Amino acid sequence: MDNEQLMENTESMADYEEHFDDANPWNIVKDYLEKGTVLHVTIEGIVNGGAIAMVEGIRGFIPASRLSLSYIEDLESYLLKEVDVKVIEADQAQGRLILSAREILREQEKKAKEELLASVKVGSVLKGKVESLQTYGAFIRLENGLSGLVHISQISTQRIKSPDQVLKVDDEVDVKVIGIKEGKISLSIKALMEEKESEEEPEEKIELPKSEAIGTSLGDLFKNLKL
Repeated sequence: MDNEQLMENTESMADYEEHFDDANPWNIVKDYLEKGTVLHVTIEGIVNGGAIAMVEGIRGFIPASRLSLSYIEDLESYLLKEVDVKVIEADQAQGRLILSAREILREQEKKAKEELLASVKVGSVLKGKVESLQTYGAFIRLENGLSGLVHISQISTQRIKSPDQVLKVDDEVDVKVIGIKEGKISLSIKALMEEKESEEEPEEKIELPKSEAIGTSLGDLFKNLKL
């Protein structure tokens, strides 16, 4: 066999090995892992602690903690449900393929929050419900699903030592957006109170004296003068 034939055979073998490697489903899922590829899968089984979905013919496990952003009461409700996942571990030697939906859900939640935040304008008035009380203020769950803080100094027109002097959890309140910085919303209840008080204060009317009264006053002034 001459050198030219040897080179051709070597190249053919390299092409075959490369094709063989590409056909290996474990190499495909490892590529998904490296690229962070989003996979659309169907939950085909529920097992202790999680769910099963097939990827490239390989049995993948989704831990219950990575199937949702919140606690799942009934895993069976996910059976045959379609979800988006990413490969977070692929170990051919151990036959271990771990999938997760949590990262994708977090990205979606972050994007949705950013879009909602962009729609909120400083100066706007929103309805909300007291979510929690802290020593420094009250967190309000707004009607659009976002949360904001009413600092203790913005709760009342009166000086208070603690938010629970005025508010309690689940109270429905109207709040004014007074600031948005680094994704955090600052709210005020006091600003609305002050605006309401300003509207209710009657305007002071200045009455001008009638011409007869002016004349009488001048007459009285000259009457007392001695020439």
